[in-house]
Amino acid sequence: MKKAKLMFAAFIVTASMSSISAQHVFTNTDKIANNGYDVVNYFTTNLAARGSIDFSTTITGATYYFVSAENLNLFKESPNKYLPQYDGYCSFAVAKMNKKVPVNPETFRIDDGKLYLFYNDFWEGKPFNTIVPWLNNEADMEKIAAVNWKTLKNNN
Repeated sequence: MKKAKLMFAAFIVTASMSSISAQHVFTNTDKIANNGYDVVNYFTTNLAARGSIDFSTTITGATYYFVSAENLNLFKESPNKYLPQYDGYCSFAVAKMNKKVPVNPETFRIDDGKLYLFYNDFWEGKPFNTIVPWLNNEADMEKIAAVNWKTLKNNN
């Protein structure tokens, strides 16, 4: 009986660790999601705004910052409504490259109630804003990204 309890306890710990490690939300080195930008603010003001530790919450190991208590409460009421697609990785990279690429949180799009984030920096020495090719073929990009994400989401 004691051995069975120990095995069950080991199973619970392993299962808990698996579900935590299965979450691969993009965070910075401090485990802050979206580099501290408020995911609710995109929806309420259509602007990218950095949040504050004073209005923060942690889910699945990632801490989210908000610009106000109101945005924090909106998030807590319905986090899935505000979380970015593809765990906060670049939507274009998921579709076109089948890779997880960090984003510039100031480059975003809300489409059909979903938040999409994009890489916007230098690539091979040239400025590259991935929202531009995304918008040139958005419907197809969304379909391809959805297919790619089914397998990519569980990869580190």
